[in-house]
Amino acid sequence: MGKSTFLKEFKDFAMRGNVVDMAVGVIIGGAFGKIVSSIVSDVIMPPIGLLVGGVKFTDLEWVLKPAILEDGVETVAAVTLNYGNFLQNVFDFLIIAFSIFLFVKFINKFKHKEPEKPTTPPEPSKEEVLLSEIRDLLKEKK
Repeated sequence: MGKSTFLKEFKDFAMRGNVVDMAVGVIIGGAFGKIVSSIVSDVIMPPIGLLVGGVKFTDLEWVLKPAILEDGVETVAAVTLNYGNFLQNVFDFLIIAFSIFLFVKFINKFKHKEPEKPTTPPEPSKEEVLLSEIRDLLKEKK
């Protein structure tokens, strides 16, 4: 396999419509994810935290092993289970998934559904026509 053949195959693959569409979708999806994450963390979660007692969800953690201090300086960091970050990411995911669901549902309303065309059987090949004629001739001779 020559170098030019490999590059040509790669170019054909990379420039196919569905690959380019997928790349655009990934880029837009990443940007959309950042926007929704900001809405969740900056707009939705603060009021929810206020309703449950002024808690900032990302600060929620369970200390498995406390930090070790020597002369007022932390020498070994605390070992924590940061379940607040997990909750924040779950909320982000649910809102992003719901937003994408609504967007796809909205787009599908505008898609034009083409009526299904009745499929006609394909024309028989020359060999099939010839074999049919031979069969019919043999039937007549009997």
